[in-house]
Amino acid sequence: MSVRTVRPVRTALAAVAVAAAVALTAPAAANASGPAPEKSGGGHRATQKALEAAVADGVPGALAQARDGRHTWTGAAGVADLTSGRERQGKDVYRVGSITKTFVATVLLQLEAEGRLDLDDTVDRWLPGVVKGNGHDGRRITLRQLLNHTSGVYSVTSDPEFQDTIFGPGFLEHRYDTWTPRQLVAIAMTHKPDFAPGTSWNYSNTNYVLAGMVIEKATGRPYGKEVERRIIKPLKLRSTSVPGKDVTMPKPSGRAYSKLNGDPKPGDPVHDVTELSPTIAHAAGEMISNSGDLQRFYRALLGGELLPPAQLKAMTDTVTVTMEGAEFGYGLGLMKQKLSCGTEVWGHGGGIHGSSSQAQVTRDARHSLALNFNGDWSGDSQKVVEAEFCGK
Repeated sequence: MSVRTVRPVRTALAAVAVAAAVALTAPAAANASGPAPEKSGGGHRATQKALEAAVADGVPGALAQARDGRHTWTGAAGVADLTSGRERQGKDVYRVGSITKTFVATVLLQLEAEGRLDLDDTVDRWLPGVVKGNGHDGRRITLRQLLNHTSGVYSVTSDPEFQDTIFGPGFLEHRYDTWTPRQLVAIAMTHKPDFAPGTSWNYSNTNYVLAGMVIEKATGRPYGKEVERRIIKPLKLRSTSVPGKDVTMPKPSGRAYSKLNGDPKPGDPVHDVTELSPTIAHAAGEMISNSGDLQRFYRALLGGELLPPAQLKAMTDTVTVTMEGAEFGYGLGLMKQKLSCGTEVWGHGGGIHGSSSQAQVTRDARHSLALNFNGDWSGDSQKVVEAEFCGK
């Protein structure tokens, strides 16, 4: 697929879709003459200051870990638990939201490399009759279009009733409800598609719910089991898991906080949203990990440890998306952005109730960063990324 520029139908990257949103602020224009990145030997003062700025902005606690060559740095600010006052710790696990998408895309690409499916297969070949209704037609949508968000499939997390039930005050009553993938897709099918397949770009969490269903159909096992077998165990990601229906968090972990308001204000109450049913996100954003494991995963992926060259090339073949005057590239479950200093990083962002995360790595897989905020109403994670890779 050739790189092309498209304008998204909706420019907000699932702002209200906290359960599996892209936690990505549109990157600033490249400035090759900007300051050189801060060297590892000189510390990560800018990154630490960015974490502290997020806490000053209202985030309860922020943490980040970076690796540059063989050097590893861990920083934190604020608290992991507002009740106990426990400070955030570098080994804390957290819900990673849409970072799950990169794991899912990797599994599908591995299946293609094994000859078990083709990314140009239609969705209907694997899930007959599932994508149908109000103009949706799985016979016209390919698996590749699911993974790069050019399918036009409506995002379940944009449905007003679903938003009220899952993201608003209704969450407190429905936080433990179990949702099946077919239920999530069925909600999306009650709406018209965003556009005809392949004609534009729009971030849709339904795409990855469907991708998880395809993995199950192709392998006979839940997508989470394939993620564990193919990625988590081989890379020894001991703090990474696909929780399924488990509403609790492994230890060590902090608490997650939300104002459960699409337009949060300073006086709004803060709710502890740590426990929830991960089925609200399924393959679009249910996974749990920590900063060390996320860096190991993305470094291995970009370093060629998980995919053959042909599949890695396909994954990094991006659609160029223009948003509010800025551009970023979206490949197959993988984002590319050029920072203000000209450094190019690859990775993904993720948000779910009370948790906002980013994981980024340079294309040569030498310099990486993973971070998390344990609140979802304030803070700018992109400033932490800029601080780490650009030193400002």
